[in-house]
Amino acid sequence: MDVFEKARLGPVTLRNRVIKAATFEGRTPESLATDGLIEYHRRPAAGGVGMTTVAYCAVAPEGRTERRQIWMRPEAVPGLRRLTDAVHAEGAAACAQIGHAGPVSDRSSTGLTALSAGRFFNPLGMRFTRAATREDIERVTRDHAAAARLAIEAGFDAVEIHFGHNYLASSFLSPRLNKRDDGYGGPIANRAKVALGIARAVRDEVGDRIAVTAKLNMRDGVPGGLEVDDSLQVARWLQDEGTVDALELTAGSSLLNPMYLFRGDAPVPEFAANFRQPLRLGIRLSGTRFLRAYPYKDAFLLEHARRFRAELNLPLILLGGITTRETMDLAMAEGFEFVAMARALLREPDLVNRLAADPSTPSLCVHCNRCMPTIYTGTRCPLVPAEPGAAV
Repeated sequence: MDVFEKARLGPVTLRNRVIKAATFEGRTPESLATDGLIEYHRRPAAGGVGMTTVAYCAVAPEGRTERRQIWMRPEAVPGLRRLTDAVHAEGAAACAQIGHAGPVSDRSSTGLTALSAGRFFNPLGMRFTRAATREDIERVTRDHAAAARLAIEAGFDAVEIHFGHNYLASSFLSPRLNKRDDGYGGPIANRAKVALGIARAVRDEVGDRIAVTAKLNMRDGVPGGLEVDDSLQVARWLQDEGTVDALELTAGSSLLNPMYLFRGDAPVPEFAANFRQPLRLGIRLSGTRFLRAYPYKDAFLLEHARRFRAELNLPLILLGGITTRETMDLAMAEGFEFVAMARALLREPDLVNRLAADPSTPSLCVHCNRCMPTIYTGTRCPLVPAEPGAAV
């Protein structure tokens, strides 16, 4: 496979096999699309990606990680339609990441109780989560279907269901977070019911009108968390049920170990600066326990992803350390149908076009991760001077 050839993703044809991964943009102050959000996605579309992914489109108000995030409702459709029109005008496809943040939701920001597989104290929001009831699960499942329907109205070509990073469905998959003794706890067949049910509901809603992908943790990167064997079983069920057109393989826990996904430097001082005292001081003093530094290397999730590629026929999207033509070609040689990029495109939204023109083009991303704390003020690469009057 050639990374720059056209490719089918379910019912959609992409101009190449490069996807801009979902990264919270910090450009929706009223939980609605803005000119800044549209420009954020138009630029990598103009820069050559086959598809850009809008994050994060919560399926319910309490499903946001914080109050400024988009949640899918009729009022959100017109702005999102402007976004998809702008992306399509540049020749790229548009995907909406839909999901429910569950225990990652910050109650101090949303004002709403965070749901989870079980009740526990969330150090991020300094509040207890509430164990989701069967009624909650059924409602959230319906909410995903409704969000997918709105995504179609807004002109999206695909939706990506969020089953990773210990968000709600992922919290059920995690043995560490899921201690339930009902039909949703215990063996992986029970812990996977929420994710599998959501995928069925979304597929039933959209049919073959748009593509459906899912972001799935291969492992949580925390003791007692989800590990590869159980994740691979979930992937097999998703494949066998035909509910998704591709899987984007990810790792880490936004709740317990976020740097396991990002790799590279841990920007503790920059994160601390976004919080008030005494939390700011606490992050400075103990932030390395939460933001653990993992050495960066290209294609850093490939080792675990190879097992999924060996045992599945489902199209797979390789994420993590995809910044050069060499790593893209490696992913294709290993049998992955797509690659996903995120941080490198913050610094260079036209990187894909330049890689297509000159395969030896180096990425300027230095993996400092100082982009991560900018989610509070508009996600960007801090090494690039902000343009005067740039819209947020």
